[in-house]
Amino acid sequence: MKKLLLINPVGRRSGYLLSKFSTFPPLGLAYVAAVTPSNWNVKIVDENFDKFVFEEADLVAITAFTTTISRAYEIARMYRERKTKVVMGGIHVSMLPDEALQYADAVLIGEAEGIWERVINDFENNRLSSKYVGVQMDLTTFKTTPRHDLLHPDYFWHSVQTSRGCPFNCYFCSVSKHLGKAYRQRKPQEILNELEEIKGKYITFVDDNLIGYTTESKARAMELFKGMIQRKLHKRWWMQTSINAADDERVIELAAQSGCLYVFIGFETISQGMLKDMKKGINLKIGVENYKKVVDRFHKYGIGVLGAFIIGNDNESSLYYKKLADFLVQSGIDIVQITLLTPLPGTQLMDQLRGEGRLLYQNFPQDWDKYRFSYLVHPPQGVEIDTVYIGNNYIKNRIYSFPTFQFRLMKSFLKLKSMRNFYAIYKSNKAGKKSWLNSHYHQKYPSVFKSDSEF
Repeated sequence: MKKLLLINPVGRRSGYLLSKFSTFPPLGLAYVAAVTPSNWNVKIVDENFDKFVFEEADLVAITAFTTTISRAYEIARMYRERKTKVVMGGIHVSMLPDEALQYADAVLIGEAEGIWERVINDFENNRLSSKYVGVQMDLTTFKTTPRHDLLHPDYFWHSVQTSRGCPFNCYFCSVSKHLGKAYRQRKPQEILNELEEIKGKYITFVDDNLIGYTTESKARAMELFKGMIQRKLHKRWWMQTSINAADDERVIELAAQSGCLYVFIGFETISQGMLKDMKKGINLKIGVENYKKVVDRFHKYGIGVLGAFIIGNDNESSLYYKKLADFLVQSGIDIVQITLLTPLPGTQLMDQLRGEGRLLYQNFPQDWDKYRFSYLVHPPQGVEIDTVYIGNNYIKNRIYSFPTFQFRLMKSFLKLKSMRNFYAIYKSNKAGKKSWLNSHYHQKYPSVFKSDSEF
């Protein structure tokens, strides 16, 4: 029996990866394992838990994000030096297949499930091609369940995907280019069956937007939530969704009843002008002035809110960072994610900055390690790089230091009225604080501005 090794590399640790509570299984590899012919022995090697140690295999497949691609190439090199064939895939490889081909025998562009059987067949017949392009799967007919049994047992969260694709095209995101603009959805019954098979209690829905964008997608989400209630699955879960999910209280109520702990929402910025530059149309429609109402709507049903914000945009200032910190404390957002604007392959942002000659680091693939959302790789216009780092520290010092940190946690406890949901909020905040304390900018830059005149 031939052996297939599926590898999930981990690059330089930063951000929320410092906590097991906010680290998630490589679901894509579990799907690849599920569509691998039964005459193959399949193993997933996951560096989130175990540092890679070379082991023999007939074929190796490696997935990677931009943040982990350098490590992926390093592992690929080990196998190719030993004449073992290597296939690489994932979003980074899909955006830059020619780069990846310098380190792999074959690359898989797009979704793997529909093309993987051909890859295996070509390998077995010694005719492996250099490039394979996967089709966008029809998720209403694709009934394969990922091999959760092959994922590391120590993950706190169990990942489930219910949809793919995004009709929006935010300038900093490559999801639409990678998975398409069509919002494709699995049938609720298929998802419920998968949830029943998962032994663990805690679920992360890895969709870019679980509830979706249309009346039909909202109805599907409600059917899923009702099914979780009726089947008494007793799962505890969180999801990503757009800001407009707060428009329908019935959806939120059903989500809460089915076990939703918190939602991840990309608020991105408190500047209407910056939202326009980001092409964040749905946020513009809701309006920054209504952000707090969105948070309050979820709190009404005991669901916490993880608010994601991006700094390092053009024309920010010390005053903006102070206003953002004030807003984060006052808004009631339970978990805060602050990342630095990072141009990734396949995004309009990358194309723009490269065209303007504003990328500071282009010695690829080595410099991909710097494209990790906590490091500025371009000079923003109208604001110094050091000011952005100080602003990042200033905001996080406000939200994680005494007494504001304790005040925020108490506020969440009182709003959510649920010890179970509050515990998830508490653990996520601890992960965020740990990430900040271990970051390079916390250790190098001050967390206060020199004087009030800077505001």
